Amino acid sequence: MAVPGYQDFMYPFLQILKDGKEHKLQDLYRDLASYFNLKEDDIAETLPSGKQTLLNNRVGWARTYLSKSGLIRVVRRAVFTITDEGLKVLSDPGVERIDRKFLTRYSTFNEFINKANQDTDDNISNTEQKTPLELIDENYNILKKELQEGMLEKILECSPTFFERLIVHLIVAMGYGGSVKDAGAAIGKSGDEGIDGIIKEDFLGLEMIYLQAKRWKKESTVGRPDIQSFVGSLVGKQASKGIFITTAKFSKNAYDYADSIDKRVILIDGQQLTDLMFKYDVGTTNEEVFVTKRLDTDFFEE
Repeated sequence: MAVPGYQDFMYPFLQILKDGKEHKLQDLYRDLASYFNLKEDDIAETLPSGKQTLLNNRVGWARTYLSKSGLIRVVRRAVFTITDEGLKVLSDPGVERIDRKFLTRYSTFNEFINKANQDTDDNISNTEQKTPLELIDENYNILKKELQEGMLEKILECSPTFFERLIVHLIVAMGYGGSVKDAGAAIGKSGDEGIDGIIKEDFLGLEMIYLQAKRWKKESTVGRPDIQSFVGSLVGKQASKGIFITTAKFSKNAYDYADSIDKRVILIDGQQLTDLMFKYDVGTTNEEVFVTKRLDTDFFEE
């Protein structure tokens, strides 16, 4: 048989994990291919880009959706185990298939696909009525969000020194800091009074921007006291501009405080950080490029 759709893999994927043990993704590819009696040609079939097999891609997305719904847990990179909720689903005799419609009962899944405020029926009907361009845009955003979450996970696995280098490359890619060499010499050079680095706002260095970077877990929250401390450091340096970057989130009080002061302080949280990395191609590479075209009616004017 041909490689099934990614939704067809969800239930058997969960069944394989029902023993409660840790399972490697590489083993799941093989086990699921065996479950569906796939032939060697099916297993070897690739995406149009030729960069990944169809089997690995579809099993990978089944894994992503099961994880975002809380039915499986990521133990470490490419290693998974079933959750209590996953076992509960398998024990329900009324559940014989898991698909996107089924997963919309979980708020974490809805949040991931940006449909938290829509009910199941609306999801299905809206999908059926969307134009091809709308569907491309929706799925593009899902791919982007998955990539961004992967970025944060990799950043948290790396060292503080790597995080500093990442910030250097990002700021230079955005047009600040002069060059990687100039910015790199400034980042981490200060290291006192709450300042992690100083970069040029322009190539000549007419204006300087002070940096504070917090590589915290994405579930953590940077509060107002942290921003106040950073602003105090800016005052001590007689600086007027600063950027506070974190892999976590900022509290509402932190944003309110930053907006109320006369210093220009920009707060960049984990979501914005990965947005900027995505936009300026820092830590990412193109996998596939699609160009949509429209009819040029002016060309056919006689």
